[in-house]
Amino acid sequence: MTTPAGSGTGFGSVSWWGLSPALDLQAESPPVDPDLREDTEHTTPELDVLLVGSVDGRHLLRTLARAALWPRRRLHFYVLENNLEAVARHMLIFSLALEEPEKMGLQERSETFLEVWGNALLRPQVAAFVSAQADRLARLVPEPHRLAEQLPWLSLSALKFRERDALEAVFRFWAGGEKGPEVFPMSRLWDSRLRHYLGSRYDARRGVSDWDLHMKLHDRGARVIHTREFRRWRDTGVAFELRDSSAYHVPNRTLASGRLLSYHGERVATRGYWGDIATGPFVAFGIEADDESLLRTSNGQPVKTASEITQHNVTELFREVAAWGRPTANHGTPEQVHGEGPGSPERGKRAAPSPEFTVHFLPLGSAQTLHHKSCYEGRFQLLYVACGMVHLLSPDLGACVAPGGHLIVELARYLVDLRQEQLQGFSARVGELAQAAGFTPQNQDRPSETFARFYKSGDSACLRSHAAVQSTTPPPGALVPPAVQSATPPPGALVPPSVQSATPPPDALVPPLEARNPPPEGLTQPSEGKTPPSERLKLPSESRASLSEVQAPPTGSQTPKPESLPRLPDTQPPISDL
Repeated sequence: MTTPAGSGTGFGSVSWWGLSPALDLQAESPPVDPDLREDTEHTTPELDVLLVGSVDGRHLLRTLARAALWPRRRLHFYVLENNLEAVARHMLIFSLALEEPEKMGLQERSETFLEVWGNALLRPQVAAFVSAQADRLARLVPEPHRLAEQLPWLSLSALKFRERDALEAVFRFWAGGEKGPEVFPMSRLWDSRLRHYLGSRYDARRGVSDWDLHMKLHDRGARVIHTREFRRWRDTGVAFELRDSSAYHVPNRTLASGRLLSYHGERVATRGYWGDIATGPFVAFGIEADDESLLRTSNGQPVKTASEITQHNVTELFREVAAWGRPTANHGTPEQVHGEGPGSPERGKRAAPSPEFTVHFLPLGSAQTLHHKSCYEGRFQLLYVACGMVHLLSPDLGACVAPGGHLIVELARYLVDLRQEQLQGFSARVGELAQAAGFTPQNQDRPSETFARFYKSGDSACLRSHAAVQSTTPPPGALVPPAVQSATPPPGALVPPSVQSATPPPDALVPPLEARNPPPEGLTQPSEGKTPPSERLKLPSESRASLSEVQAPPTGSQTPKPESLPRLPDTQPPISDL
């Protein structure tokens, strides 16, 4: 029997869109050091950002669109996801956003983005575009040289070879390698998920959606989401209806992912839809706007809906991105002048500066092993962690942030399955994990309910090194000065090699793709038959599913304990042979 807060499975086990508004990452990162600026006056300063579970690339798009407002910096985005389908969607979304204006107009590009990103069903024209782009990317993934030529902003060098093969298989499936609508019957899968989520309340699903919208999302700040659009998305999975409703009938294969389900005591590989069916994709671009007139109200009701605001914001983002490299009469630096060679702008005009950026995709399950490599330890000025990946926030991950760097953690404010006391417990637990990882809360006049912000003090690295030395026992017979036994060794002290290397060597093996990331202490995955502790950080999930969820609607669902926050589990690798 379900509770008024839902069955706890609305969030799903795979995230396809973010549950927070898009951020300008340059505004969240620490400013450039003045001393470093003087040393690099002839070079471009760099900004390294690590994003754990960002899912849809909304933060990257907004950062690139607003890059002209900041001093010129070379941007490096390191993206870490827990499934390859999310990596593939990143690549598809960015290839669409950076499409040449001559090939696709601004309105067509923004509408295509909205449908691919947030709709369960597509128009035939959009489905044909996805198939063509997926076929192109499937041919580029196994050929690094061609990939570097055609997509210079993308780097897959950190991925393992088997992950690249699985990524190619994902694109092959999107391209229509398996024909027929029954390969991925999205409408039936969506209805099956909805029946399992609502249980006995399925017949009253419209009343449930109105309750979740007015009593939860509206009270938490998302008042612009209209009842009609939210109810339509809950029923059909179509969030942005830009054309007649009859035009949306092709399943969106980019929302498919694989899972291992239990069927008659055996683990069966199944492809289905395991994403969000409770909140929707309206929060990422649809509840905030730079143009305040879009948020205007009349008689207490918003004038614009979340779909209209989302379309406006996405169009403006693509407009600013499309302006890169166009000739303008404004003055610029010598590096921005393109006056030589054929096809260059007219004399006297200069090209608008385009930001230098690269998107690096890291191996799955590498959050706890990045600090083993010297190239990542203390590298990043900004670390972003999504609410579904908070269990990965640990001292090992914090060691990858440079002293003075910032940490942003997405909170679970817009998860409708969580009550107010659970949201407060989630925020408190995030603060505990961040402080254990070496971060200090930022002083804010009005703390945000959507993001938790921290910074890493300069002595965090010293404290971590001190703890590592204390936990290391010198070999028998070794002469260790007393200072080494209790604190950091003084200059010139003779310290055995075992004390000097408290962390694994850089070439330590990364866990296999099928292995689950080890969460920090207190957040371990409970074994079967045992009750998880109440202080464990969790998010709504469907870690225990059966094949009957796909074949037929179940008769009931489990009720989550109010004192525990269900955690989003790591998903299984994509099923390439289905």
